[in-house]
Amino acid sequence: MPNISDRGQQMPASPIRKLVPYAEAAKAKGTKVYHLNIGQPDIKTPEVALDAIRNIDMKVVEYSHSAGIVSYRQKLAKMYQSININVDENEILVTAGGSEAITFAFLSCLNPGDEVIIPEPFYANYNGFAVSAGVVVKPIRSSIEEGFALPAIEEFEKMITPNTKAIVICNPNNPTGYLYSQDEMDQLKQIVLKHDLYLFSDEVYREFCYDGEKHISAMHLNGIENNVVMFDSVSKRYSECGVRIGALVTKNKDIINTALKFGQARLSPPGFGQIAAEASLDTPKEYFDEVYAEYIDRRNFLVEGLNKIEGVYTPMPKGAFYTVAKLPIDDSDKFCQWILSEFAYEGQTVMMAPASGFYSTPGAGKNEVRIAYVLNKEDLGNAIKTLEEALKVYPGRTN
Repeated sequence: MPNISDRGQQMPASPIRKLVPYAEAAKAKGTKVYHLNIGQPDIKTPEVALDAIRNIDMKVVEYSHSAGIVSYRQKLAKMYQSININVDENEILVTAGGSEAITFAFLSCLNPGDEVIIPEPFYANYNGFAVSAGVVVKPIRSSIEEGFALPAIEEFEKMITPNTKAIVICNPNNPTGYLYSQDEMDQLKQIVLKHDLYLFSDEVYREFCYDGEKHISAMHLNGIENNVVMFDSVSKRYSECGVRIGALVTKNKDIINTALKFGQARLSPPGFGQIAAEASLDTPKEYFDEVYAEYIDRRNFLVEGLNKIEGVYTPMPKGAFYTVAKLPIDDSDKFCQWILSEFAYEGQTVMMAPASGFYSTPGAGKNEVRIAYVLNKEDLGNAIKTLEEALKVYPGRTN
């Protein structure tokens, strides 16, 4: 029988989804599972998007332009301009989710064997995108003790080799909820300028910045316009994960033109998704006000509840809707499987993502989990209590 490709064997399984069979088995036994493992909000999708889908009047569902529907790109450009990201529709490539935007950027800017530096923990699928493109991820550690702040510029300098071609950031960060400051963004700018690197900036959680903190886009950094590629998505902003619409945004015409060729090879982004995404740009401000308040409430409730559990620590995230928590356990992969398959408290259990899957350094994150506060406070409260009871009896507890 022919062999599976080396690339296929190197492709990592998702730490977010690999435990699904255990969750399904728990549900089959009648156990209620609280899904804190994945960034799938229970927030309602804007009505304007749902109405746009309901009211579609088409006789033929056609391909769109490979770069995306022009009217959508024009409206999207105006939205970016309103937050001082000065681009036009020709500097935007609509993609099948933020995932395709990242893949297109890697394929357009990097050669097999090129290295990208990524502060870890990082969004687990960056590893998968890198494998697909033949790119080498060079992780640089941030720590839970320092709230996952950007490592010092000296640490970046140590990582740079002749093969280094880019730095990848997620701001606000998935999985940690960390929000980069102006000073940190300026440090990145200096590194990019000094070594002539690309700066890939995943900004899909831009609207979710808390405690009066402001989002600093990589597109706001003057002097490196041709080095910056921004990734965006409607998935979290409008609670539209399933429409699979994202964007690659850059002032660099060579990147746009090259990425468009990859876009032409896949023909066009999802048509119905683009219709929903374009309509979503008319979402009223009240929607975002309610969503913002809800996430702050959930965040405060979750962080307070977790830190009350003996042996548990999590910093206060400043953005997105995730936190990484340090638990008194021997192995997060084992624990997250155990709590689904061998534990229930009052007929319920919790699904979390082992944080080890968000690190590239072997052995890192072994006692950490990522928790998404995407459920209502009643469910979060039940999940916190279930986790507390599980830790009391887990065989691999460390203190």
